[in-house]
Amino acid sequence: MAVSIDLKGKRGVIWGVANQRSIAWAISERLAESGAELAFTYLNERLKAPVEKATAGLDNPILLECDATDDAKVQSVYDHIKDKWGEIDFVVHCIAYAERDDLGGDFSATNLQGFRTALETSAYTLMPVVGRAAPLFGESGGSVITLTFDASQRVYPGYNIMGTAKAALENEARQLAVEFGPSNIRVNAISAGPLPTLAARSIPGFRDMTKAHRERSPLGRNINHKEVADTALFLLSDMSSGITGSIIPVDAGYGIVAL
Repeated sequence: MAVSIDLKGKRGVIWGVANQRSIAWAISERLAESGAELAFTYLNERLKAPVEKATAGLDNPILLECDATDDAKVQSVYDHIKDKWGEIDFVVHCIAYAERDDLGGDFSATNLQGFRTALETSAYTLMPVVGRAAPLFGESGGSVITLTFDASQRVYPGYNIMGTAKAALENEARQLAVEFGPSNIRVNAISAGPLPTLAARSIPGFRDMTKAHRERSPLGRNINHKEVADTALFLLSDMSSGITGSIIPVDAGYGIVAL
């Protein structure tokens, strides 16, 4: 019997939907199925069409262009949301990027600009996305989630600078959880196993990652998008009211296995 979580009357902002194959879209679809009203941001005009295509079946979603590394533009998004909705109940941060040249090869060859790009996009953006959203949460607070990966703790050859970015992201999630806890705003991260998104397939060694997870995880398989989306739904609902500052693994148990 399927478990049903009702988000009717709840509203939230999704940062980072790139296309219909992304984890962010799987989460968005699950939230919409549960009755939530959604607003989406997209990076630039070039990426607008895929987001419009993905969200076409939803009930009047809000679409806003925003480069999340620009604090003023993040504020502009929330100003628009405040004018439209007044308050929000949740935020989903799924923003990550590194230059292709910095994925694969020697980690020590990462140059300063590549380091900045990965850290600013994949980690720093969580801070303004959460900090500037905080005034829009009502008296009952709400929930924020972001996406991380086991490479924050262990070395995955080819993932390189993104592992460093995910480690920073997780630390930020904990610090933000403490900062906004008094406002009853919860901040958590989902650490998903490797999933075949368009972005993931460009990572050298991605097939090796999925093979290792499939062969070594206690469940003996890879996870799927729905499992991540279901976990996101739980974390964004009142059912997870006692959870904050946590990194929730959705990895078929791979992270507990040493050998």
